[in-house]
Amino acid sequence: MSGMTITTPREFRRWPVWLPILTLFAAVIAVLLWLLGVRSAPGFIEYPMLVKTDIPTAVDVTPSGAVWFTVEFSDAIGVFRNGKIERIRKESENLEPLGLAADGEGGAWYTDTPKRAISRISPAGAIRSFPLSTPIVRLGRLAVATDGAVWFADVTTASVTRLQNGIFKRHDVSSEGASPYGVAVDANGTVWTTLQGVDKLGRISPEGQLTAIDVPTRNSGLGDIVVDRSRAVWFVELRANKIGRFAEGRFTEFTIPTPSAGLTAIAAAPDGSVWFTELSVGKLGRLRDGRVTEFRLPRADSRPFGLAIDATNDVWYTDLSGWLGMLPAVRAKAP
Repeated sequence: MSGMTITTPREFRRWPVWLPILTLFAAVIAVLLWLLGVRSAPGFIEYPMLVKTDIPTAVDVTPSGAVWFTVEFSDAIGVFRNGKIERIRKESENLEPLGLAADGEGGAWYTDTPKRAISRISPAGAIRSFPLSTPIVRLGRLAVATDGAVWFADVTTASVTRLQNGIFKRHDVSSEGASPYGVAVDANGTVWTTLQGVDKLGRISPEGQLTAIDVPTRNSGLGDIVVDRSRAVWFVELRANKIGRFAEGRFTEFTIPTPSAGLTAIAAAPDGSVWFTELSVGKLGRLRDGRVTEFRLPRADSRPFGLAIDATNDVWYTDLSGWLGMLPAVRAKAP
C-alpha cells in the first residue's frame, strides 16, 4: 500500500534498551490526548481528487450512500460511489460552490453562480438548470426539503428563496444589513437561516412568515446551520469559536476547546451527535451530551471544509487540500 512502512522480522531481533521508556512516554501522551478529547489519525479513510488542482467544497450523501460534492475552480461535479470517485463535467466552471444538497432520487442540487442558476445533476450525470432573474448572483448554502422543494440563501437580494416545480418564490430578509448564508429545513417544513452581519437566526414558517431571532453572542460570525431529528437548531459561530443550539425558545452555546478553530460546516448525525469542521487546525469536532470531542485529521496540511453524515453514522468531509475523507461510524462513536 502506498505510504505504508513495512517492518520485517529481522528488525525485531534486537530491542534497544530505550524502547520501553519511549513506549511508556508514548502511552502517557496518548492518555493525555484522550483526556483532552483529541483523537489522532487512525481510522480515517481518504480519497485524493482525480485532478490535483481540484478543490472539493460542499458535500452531501444520498439515501443510497452516493456522496456528491462540488469542486472549486473546476468545470466538474464529483461523486463517490461503488468505491471510487467519479468526475462529471458540467457546462461552466464553479465559483464559490457553497450550496449542495442530495435529493431522495439519488441526484443532487447545487448553486451555480457562473450560470446564475440553481441546477440539479441526476445520478446518470444529466444536468438541468433553473436561471435566476438577477444579473449578478452571490449564493450561500442550499437545502432540500422533504417535499422536494429546494431552498437557498441569496446574498445578492438579501433573501431566502424556494424553488419548487420550476418556480422561484423569494422571502425577503427584513433586517437591514443581513446577509443570509446557512439554510436548513426541518421535517415539518420550517426553514431556518443564519443572518450574517446582524447576529440573528431567521425562521420561515410553512405559511411563509419570517421571524428574526437574536443570538446571545454579538459579532459571532454566523455560518452553517442544521436541524436535528428533535427539531433543535444547531449553528456555527465562526468568530466566537462556538457552536450554538436553539431549542424550545432557548439558546445554549458550546465553546470549542481549540482557539480560532475556523468552524465552517455543521451536520447532525442519526445517533444524535452533532459534527463540525475545524478548518484552521485540521480537525473534526463532535458534540455529544454537551461535551466537545476533537478528531485530528491524518495530514498536517488538512483543511476540512464541507461535512455530511450518512444513514449509518459515517462522517464524510471535504478537504480543501484535495481530498474526500470519511471517519467510519465505529470510530466516530468512540467515547
